[in-house]
Amino acid sequence: MSKRIAILATNGFEESELKSPKEYLEQQGWTADIVSLKEGTIKSWKDGNWGSEFKVDHTLDQVSSKDYSALVLPGGVINPDQLRREEKAVSFVKDFFNENKPVAAICHGPQILVDAAVLEGRTITSFSSVKNDMINAGAVWKDEEVVVDNGLVTSRTPDDLPAFNKKMVEEIKEGKHELQSR
Repeated sequence: MSKRIAILATNGFEESELKSPKEYLEQQGWTADIVSLKEGTIKSWKDGNWGSEFKVDHTLDQVSSKDYSALVLPGGVINPDQLRREEKAVSFVKDFFNENKPVAAICHGPQILVDAAVLEGRTITSFSSVKNDMINAGAVWKDEEVVVDNGLVTSRTPDDLPAFNKKMVEEIKEGKHELQSR
């Protein structure tokens, strides 16, 4: 069954954390759209410097969560910090949770989940430097390569991408996840 996945990113995303999940999703025969704040291209961060540019498929003004089966949030230090300042981006993320759709976030990617106020009572992981932010937002934080909590898939670093990609696809195949009472 064909699926369409949104990858929300802007300049300064960790290159491997967008490229690897996008390729893995496309290997499933699915469409993986890069959604961003502006049209054109966005520039990655790789090995401590600017990396490749990636074409933006759609801006946040052109799409909604209803257009997609799931959402992927790559990390990088700059990317999530830029996105969480934009109400449109925060609302877009929150809508996936309101619709019980799978969300996958890696490294610093979960930072926007703090602003979307969707972490209360959820078990997650992230890059270690934002661990306290996750805990302060109400999450239970674990130091594991991949953590799944009711359709939310999180991982720590690019080293975790193989496990992250596998679990992300499993959750997307399962589809909507009705939130259990906490």
